[in-house]
Amino acid sequence: MDLAVIAQAAGMFAVTNVDDLVVLALFFARARSAWQVVAGQYLGFAGILVVAVMGSLGASLLPEHARPWLGLIPLALGLKAAWALWRGGDDEDDPDAAPGVLAVAGVTLANGGDNIGVYVPVFTVTDALWLYVTVFLVLVGVWCLAGWFLASRQVVARALAKWGHLALPVVLIGIGLLVLFSG
Repeated sequence: MDLAVIAQAAGMFAVTNVDDLVVLALFFARARSAWQVVAGQYLGFAGILVVAVMGSLGASLLPEHARPWLGLIPLALGLKAAWALWRGGDDEDDPDAAPGVLAVAGVTLANGGDNIGVYVPVFTVTDALWLYVTVFLVLVGVWCLAGWFLASRQVVARALAKWGHLALPVVLIGIGLLVLFSG
């Protein structure tokens, strides 16, 4: 195993996914079950990796001009959450208030559109593609643990309990707009 490649992969993952920690903490704070957040994160990130690997192999599954449209996923989820908040419904009884596997996966995939642009060129020139993919998949688990850890800290948990219902729509809408206008 090449430790330099592992370090490079870990650094690239951390830099391209630092924004996911906030989103993961928000998801963990609202989730009925942590496994749904973890499964959704892995599903969404697997989608990012599939597109990046296929893109690096020359099969452009996702043309560059189409990537910004992925922003519609978190934008729609954020607008839905904001609408529910605005209409004053008690989201504790709302089954859609807790993030499901597909919602987490969709946000992860949409938020990772910029990651694809970083990963494809690196994957194209590396001789250790499998090592990058392995490191990334291991670090998804680490990221989930970090997000859960943040959401479970007393100070953070109190803040998320008090403001999380407001922060989630804002963060999702922000991610959606950022992805939409990045193209």
